[in-house]
This record gives sequence, C-alpha cells and structure tokens, in this order.
Amino acid sequence: MFTRLDHGRLLRYSGLFTWAVVVLPILYSGMRAWQGWLAYAAFGFTYAWLARGLGVRRRHPVDYLFLVMMTLCAIGVSYHTETGLGSILLMVAACILPWMLSLSMSIVWLILSQMVMLPVFVHLMGFPLFEGVMQSLLYVGFAGFVYVTSLIGRQQAMAREEQRRLNSELRATRALLAESVRVNERTRISRELHDLLGHHLTALSLNLEVANHLAEGKVQEHVSQAHTLAKLLLSDVREAVSLIRDSDDIDMAATLLPLADNVPGLHIDMRLPQPFLLDDPERAHVLLRCTQEIVTNVVRHAQATTLVLEYQWRDEGVQLQARDDGRGAEIPVAGNGLRGMRERLAAYGGSVEIETRPGQGFSLSLYLPVVRGIERQGLSPALRAGSGAVAVGGVAA
Repeated sequence: MFTRLDHGRLLRYSGLFTWAVVVLPILYSGMRAWQGWLAYAAFGFTYAWLARGLGVRRRHPVDYLFLVMMTLCAIGVSYHTETGLGSILLMVAACILPWMLSLSMSIVWLILSQMVMLPVFVHLMGFPLFEGVMQSLLYVGFAGFVYVTSLIGRQQAMAREEQRRLNSELRATRALLAESVRVNERTRISRELHDLLGHHLTALSLNLEVANHLAEGKVQEHVSQAHTLAKLLLSDVREAVSLIRDSDDIDMAATLLPLADNVPGLHIDMRLPQPFLLDDPERAHVLLRCTQEIVTNVVRHAQATTLVLEYQWRDEGVQLQARDDGRGAEIPVAGNGLRGMRERLAAYGGSVEIETRPGQGFSLSLYLPVVRGIERQGLSPALRAGSGAVAVGGVAA
C-alpha cells in the first residue's frame, strides 16, 4: 500500500499520525485549559494545510503565515501542558521546511524554535539551566534528522519530476524522429520509382511506338496494345509518385501530444488544428523545442496550475498562443531558454512576444513561418478554411 504513495503523502500522513498520538500524553498530563486544546487543534489544521500537495501545489503568502502559526501552536502546547510535547510537534513541523524555506532559513527556524522551549524545561519542568540547554539541543538534533529526511524526499521528488520531463521530451523527440524517418523513406521510394521505373517505362513506351510503325498485320495490333499498356503503367507510376510525395508531411499532433502527458501539478490544455501537418522537419523541430521550453519554464518558474497551448494557422505560418495562470512578473526577464527560443525562431523568420503582469500569469505569442503540409495536397482554400480543430484536455477553439 505504501508503494502507491508518493513522498509528499507519506510525509503528510506520518506527521498527522504523530500529531494524533500526541493527544495521549496530553490527556495523561491532565491539561484542562481550552487555550491548550485550541493550540493542539490549530497545529493539526495548519500542518494538514501546509502538507497537502507537497512539491505540487504552488505556495501562497498565507502559507508562510500558517507556518508561523504552527510553530506558535506547538510551543503553546508545551506551555499549557508543562511538558516537552511541543518539541515533538516541532519535529513534525520540521518536515515541512524543505518544501517552503531555504536551507539557511530552515536552520535558523530549527534552532530558534527549539531554543524558545528552554523556559519550559527550566522554569516549568525544573531542569537546571545546563540540562535545559542540552535538552533543547537534543531536540534540535532530532528535528534536524526529520528535516534532512524530508529534504531527501524533496530531492527525490525533484529528480523524479526531472526524469518525467526528460522522458516526455524523449518521447516527443522520438515521435518527431519517427515521422522524419518515415518522410525520408517515402521520399527515397518515390525517387526510386521516378528515376528507375519511370525511366525504363518511358524507354519501353518509345520503343513500342517505333515498333508499332514498323509492324504490320496482327503483329501491329499486339504491339499497339502493348504500347497502350506501357503508357497506362507509366501514368500509374507517376500518380503513385505524386501521392507518395504529397504525403511526405510530419504529423505534429503525434509529436507534440507527449509533452502534455502527466505533468505533476500542471494541467496542459493543448489545442491543435486538424490536421496539423508540416513538410519541413527542421521547422517541426523548432516548434517542438519551443513548446518544450514553454512547458519547462511554466513548471519551474510560473507556479501555475493550468497552461493553455493553442496552435493556429495564420498567414503563411503557425502561431502558438501560450497562457498560464501563474504568478507573473512586473518585467519579463529573458533567460537562456527564452533567448534560445528567439534565436531558433529568428533563424526561420519567426518571432516571439511576451506579456505578463504580477498575479496574472504569462502570455506568450510565437509565430513560425512554414509551408503547410495540407497545402501540398492540393486542397482548395475553402476546404482548408473549413478544417476542424481538436482540443486535448480542453474545448476546441
């Protein structure tokens, strides 16, 4: 059963179990003050709130207020019970720190929160000052052990997320490679048909035409039929070559969809035109890499829960509108990823524009000039305009 739980859920349930067990010594101590019971209940509530969706749910400013509340409630339990139970609750709270605070801030929290318990050990429990300090430092060590355990869990969760991201990118790249191999093989076959079989059939047709003029009687009739069959066969070969070349297009839906699969904490609403075909593997690769970069940036920096990726045909290219519901920023800062995206697009005459505001997420508009694969199939503009759209994870636009 435990193998089905991730690191965050295991930490949450184990912490709640410890909190529930602490009620037994509280009852044994005979605590009657309602303030103590309120502090105990508030600790459980704040811990359950902060421990939900560890590593998945984005943090709000109120979470840090709850962290302070949880610390004060643990200390309050010790003051009202005149025991060291608050230090045990602080050990439980230590498993939240790696997911919320930096290493330096966590160390300060571990030391200060346990040292605040010193008056309880000295004045309420009757320990000498030296023994009280040693008792506090002992709990600092225990809390540090819990903190490191949770930190390892967070690092493993991050490594697993990175592995998932690399796996999705690998599957998308593999799909693009498979499409490119298919296109190259069909192109090779069409060339072979055109250059070899077409050449020989043309020579055969010319020789049969000459023989038709030289033959007489029944021989001429058979030669004429053979000439007609040779011309029909040559026409069929040309038609087959044209069909093969017209289907030398990369299916971008098969290439892009793996990027939207199983992204923890982020729902990707990918909207694709139907059909979505490109005839240039290099431009298809650029579109794939740009999409990967957008998803990666949202997961790492945006603290968003939803990402909308909408692909549309516009003029002589593809336009990608990306929107998330993350925290946004006052001024967009272009990192290596965005600069690399601009460079990839600029190499093919494309562009990218970014709009963002604090609390309103990021909006990115990307344009890549391409030749649509659908245009090479000879469809009329009316049919192209009437092509439908399919939405993955959302409603079609």
